[in-house]
Amino acid sequence: MKKKISEKDKKDWQDFISKKEKLLDKETKINIKKKIIKKIDLHGFSLKDANKAIEELIINSFESGVEKILVITGKGLRSKNKENPYVSEDLSILKYSVPEYIKSKENLSKIINKITGANVEDGGDGAFYIFLKNKF
Repeated sequence: MKKKISEKDKKDWQDFISKKEKLLDKETKINIKKKIIKKIDLHGFSLKDANKAIEELIINSFESGVEKILVITGKGLRSKNKENPYVSEDLSILKYSVPEYIKSKENLSKIINKITGANVEDGGDGAFYIFLKNKF
């Protein structure tokens, strides 16, 4: 079943493509108060890759005027660190080690207001928020 495109839809489309507006990526959301929020899910990341990804995201978000980042780490329930007695039970789990990494990086500390636990609807114990300073 083919539907004919209305003239209004054609005009709207032409207006849209002529403006060359940037589309927000799927990980970006603007809430009702017009605050820009970014989200990253670190499930499946190694510690090294998670730290690299979070550092890049924080810097890029600050440069873009993002106010809050939701970081989903998981709760560490499936972590294999308990099998190795030489690995810290807490610090090898992303939910503990990523915030510690962020706090240890001076370049990140300068642009972050605070890091807090996430609300239940955003992941609770398996997530946290990073509130960035205002660049502008």
